[in-house]
Amino acid sequence: MTTSEEHRAKKARIKAVKDRLYASKTREKGLILVHTGPGKGKTTAALGLVLRALGHGLRVGVVQFVKGRRETGERRFLERFSELVELKVMGEGFTWETQDLERDRRAARAAFAEARRMLTDPTLHLVVLDELNIVLRYDYLPVAEVVEALRSKRPELHVVITGRNAPEALIELADLVTEMKLVKHPFREGVRAQRGIEY
Repeated sequence: MTTSEEHRAKKARIKAVKDRLYASKTREKGLILVHTGPGKGKTTAALGLVLRALGHGLRVGVVQFVKGRRETGERRFLERFSELVELKVMGEGFTWETQDLERDRRAARAAFAEARRMLTDPTLHLVVLDELNIVLRYDYLPVAEVVEALRSKRPELHVVITGRNAPEALIELADLVTEMKLVKHPFREGVRAQRGIEY
């Protein structure tokens, strides 16, 4: 069994290594973060970053590319912070609901116009492009055009992009990519989407 002294000495060595590591990290830049993969939690993780920014009194922009006008908990919450959050719900709902390719493309184009504007807004600290990967997967927007807009963003602006099946070009551009893995899901057991969990 480890003694208190052995434990303290081991942790002191680890702390010294970590302190040197952290001291070597001196740059700051606006990051591009991609949350992708088949598992749940991509938008939730992005909204966690929104919550963190709000805690510091920083302004954020959120463009929801797919989610429609359905009442969600996150929308109701973010609307309470209208002086700090610019929320644009631009989607027409899930792609299988509309069944209208041109309508979906128009909605994606309108949402992308809002996103472009936010990418140059000097008052925003963070922009979330929710479900952007979905509209890219279905070719509602050209990937090259989106990548170019992201490359042209304000250098200090942080951008989070969500949605499964992130295109390779976006993964290459990103500073951080997290893939959510599906291990188990209650929907498979007949449990429907529930308020406060899925919406």
